[in-house]
Amino acid sequence: MKTSLGIRKYDYVEFYVGSAKMVAYWYAKALGMEIAAYKGPETGHRDRCSYLLKLNDLKIVITSALQPETVDVYSFLQKHGDGVKRWSMEVDDVETACSYMLENGGIPVQTTTKVEEKGKGFVTTASFRVYDDTEIQLVNRDNFEGNFLPGFSDPVQKLNLEFEPTGLLRIDHIVGNVRVNEMDKWVDYMNSIMDFETFVDFGPGDISTKYSALLSKVVRSKDNSIKNPVNEPFEGLRMSQIEEYIKEYKGSGIQHIAIETECILTAIRSLRANGVEFLQVPSTYYEQMREAKPAIEESIDELEELGILMDFEGDGYLLQLFTKPIGDRPTFFFEFIQRKGKSEGFGQGNFQALFEAIELDQEKRGNLV
Repeated sequence: MKTSLGIRKYDYVEFYVGSAKMVAYWYAKALGMEIAAYKGPETGHRDRCSYLLKLNDLKIVITSALQPETVDVYSFLQKHGDGVKRWSMEVDDVETACSYMLENGGIPVQTTTKVEEKGKGFVTTASFRVYDDTEIQLVNRDNFEGNFLPGFSDPVQKLNLEFEPTGLLRIDHIVGNVRVNEMDKWVDYMNSIMDFETFVDFGPGDISTKYSALLSKVVRSKDNSIKNPVNEPFEGLRMSQIEEYIKEYKGSGIQHIAIETECILTAIRSLRANGVEFLQVPSTYYEQMREAKPAIEESIDELEELGILMDFEGDGYLLQLFTKPIGDRPTFFFEFIQRKGKSEGFGQGNFQALFEAIELDQEKRGNLV
C-alpha cells in the first residue's frame, strides 16, 4: 500500500552530542556498526562534525558543534543533553510530501530544499517540527551518487575496532515522551500532517505498576513502515519513568528507539559482550513464563540467561529487551526487538516487568519519589 506522502521507510536518526568522535566510536563498538561517512573540517565544514554509522538498513548520525556560533547544536545540548534531534523518512518526492504536510497543519522548520554536490548530483530535503526541539525530516537521494548526503565523505580515519557482530537490521519504531495533556495533540498532529492512523490506544489503568502509570498511543503509516508510540504521564503514587524523562530532558522528546534484529539471542549476547548495559528483569517473570508454557521456538532458560522479554500479540510473538539510559542523564535508551510470525504489537504483556525494572534503576538514582 502506497502512503499519501510516498513514504518508503525510516532513513536515519540524528543525535546531537557533546563529542561526536567519542560517541561515534562507542556506537561503532557497542552496536557493532561501521563508521561509513564523515563531515567536518577536513571536508570543508568548520562549524560542526558528523559521523554516519551504518549496519544493514540501520543508519545513525552523530553530530557535535565545533564553534560557539553553532547555536542550534549548543542550545539543544544546553537544555536537553545528548539526545535525538531529528528522525528522517525516505520519500518518493519531497516537494509533494512537503506540500501535503504544509496543507494539513505541519509546522515547517525547513521547506523543500535542494542541496547539490559537484559531480555527484543533489539531495532534496524538508523538515517539520515535532516534540519541542525535535524534527521530522523528509529526504530523497534518487539523484545523488555521493556518500550519504552532500558534504559527507569517506571516513578520514579507518578504525580496526574489535566487537561481536550484532546483526541489527533497521529501525522498528521511535517512541516520544510528552508532557501531561500533550499526547493527543501530537498524535492528532502526526495523523493529520502525514496521513497516519492511531494503531494502539492504552488508556488509564492499561499500563501501570504499584507506583507509576502512563498513557500511550501508537501512530503509524498505513503501510506499517513507520510506527511512532507517544507516551504521556498519568497520575501515580511516585514519579513515573515518563515524568523522570521530562524532568531530566527538560521537555518533550524522543525517549527510545527500537531496533529490529535478525536473531535477538545472538544480538543481546553480542551487545552484552560489547559493553551495552541492560535493565535487569525480575526472576519471577521467567517463573511465570514457564508456568504458562508458551509455544515459542526459543529456550526459556536462554531467554532468562540473557534477560529477554517475550509477549504474544496478534498472530505471532515478539522478543524484546531494553538498555539502561546510554548517556549521563537518565533520558534516552534503546530497545532491541525481534518479531516472530505476524506480531505487530509493542509488548504490552511485558510492561509490568519493564516498569518494575525501570523503577529499580530510578530508585538507585533517587528519582522514585
